[in-house]
This record gives sequence, structure tokens and C-alpha cells, in this order.
Amino acid sequence: MDKLSEIMAHTREQLAPRLRPVSDAELARFGNRGYAGPGFIESLVNAPGLGVIAEIKRRSPSAGQIAELPVAEEQARKYLNAEVDAISVLTDEKYFGGSLKDLWAVTDFLSDHRRPTPCLRKDFMVHPLQVLEAAEAGARCILIIVRALEDDEIYTLRDAADTAGLDILYEIHSEPELERALRFEPEMIGVNNRDLARFKTDLAFSEELIPQIPDGILPVSESGIFTLEDAERVYEAGAKAVLIGEALMKHDEPEHFVEAMHAL
Repeated sequence: MDKLSEIMAHTREQLAPRLRPVSDAELARFGNRGYAGPGFIESLVNAPGLGVIAEIKRRSPSAGQIAELPVAEEQARKYLNAEVDAISVLTDEKYFGGSLKDLWAVTDFLSDHRRPTPCLRKDFMVHPLQVLEAAEAGARCILIIVRALEDDEIYTLRDAADTAGLDILYEIHSEPELERALRFEPEMIGVNNRDLARFKTDLAFSEELIPQIPDGILPVSESGIFTLEDAERVYEAGAKAVLIGEALMKHDEPEHFVEAMHAL
């Protein structure tokens, strides 16, 4: 079993005891909880230069322990000061050390500041219950990993997100996955430069796939961006935004890195 299949199997196993039907009324009720700022996609579209999604994560299967982070909102404060365009909060516990409590803490912290910043719930989504949790916790976007799901599961998640008023980042890693993603009429597609089966990373995936994303769909490059040169490379390939975790988590002053990307 490859790593992504292992993670997805664990996610389904952990969710199974809690699964229940989720109504449209529930999803619509919790959408936009206490949030008055721009949507996730809107914030990236309006970003100067290269938009920046800054990720909060404690560890990963590829990098191991990344940062000791007792309180997620401490990292959110750094990102807010750096004027990132959006924040991704990993809520998987076993493999990435996150939790829904992190998402709640970050969105509550951000809601108390003058410059609202939209958040992505970064997790392995398989059921509308997770979409409901994301909306209830104040997220403005969810992740759908195209490779990990059947078409009917993606349609179900898409409909739940639409009802809750959440944007979707459709994540791909190959040309066939891009072709599949386009069936769902996406507004945003992320090219993950990391193969989640083997956790090998190569920016060439963005260089190959982003030019194939049709106009009108926001292209995002994810993973493997550690330097300004890396950011320039995917920007030249056509990326309008980047999702960066490890590099920004380890930066004592991430504002300089973010400022440089905004200047591209």
C-alpha cells in the first residue's frame, strides 16, 4: 500500500464511527461563521504578484518533525504580520500533527483582526461531515485530492462545499488527474509537486501541468517551494499562487519571503 492509500484508509477508519447524513440546511447554517473578509479564491486572485497560501503544520511523513507548535495561532500571527493571502491549516492528527482545534484557534484569532485572512481546511476529505466541520470551524475552502476519490465522492463533496459557501482546491499530480478534475468545473486547481504515493518532490510537475490548466481556473503550485528561485520557477510556469508549508514554518521572519513573492 502506498502512503496516500495508507492515509486515506486511516481517515476512513477514523471517520466511520461518526458518520451520519449531513443535510443541506446544516451546511448552509454553518457556512461563513463570523467571517466578513474575502473568499479564498478571491483573496488569491487579488494578491499582488504571486499569491501566498501559508501552511500551518507540525510534521509530515516526508519531512518528519517540522516545528514545535503548542498553539497554532502563534504561527497564524506570524503569517498575518507577513500579510499572506490565505492560510492552510492541516487538521490531520496522525500524520501531520494537526487537529480541528487548530483550525478553530486560527480562525478565531484571525476574526479579531482588521485584515481577515481566509483559511483552507487541509485534510483528506471523504465525506460531507468533514465539510460541515470545516464550515463550522470557520474555513473558507476545502481540499479535494482527485487521485484519492471516486467521481461520485468528489461530486458529493463539491455539492456540500457549494452549499456551505466554501471554495475548493482540487489537487492533482498528473495529466489524467487534471482531465478528471476538469469534469467538476473547478475554479481552482493545485498541482502538488510531491507524489503522495512516494513523497518524492519535483517542481517539474508544475512546469508540465500548470500550462495545461485552462484560462479562468486559478492555478496553484503546492509543495517543494523553499526559495525565491523555486517560487520564480513555478511563477514562470504560470502559477498564480503557491502553497508553502515547511519553508515558512521554519522562517523566523517569513514577511521577507512573502514580500519577495508578492513582488514577482
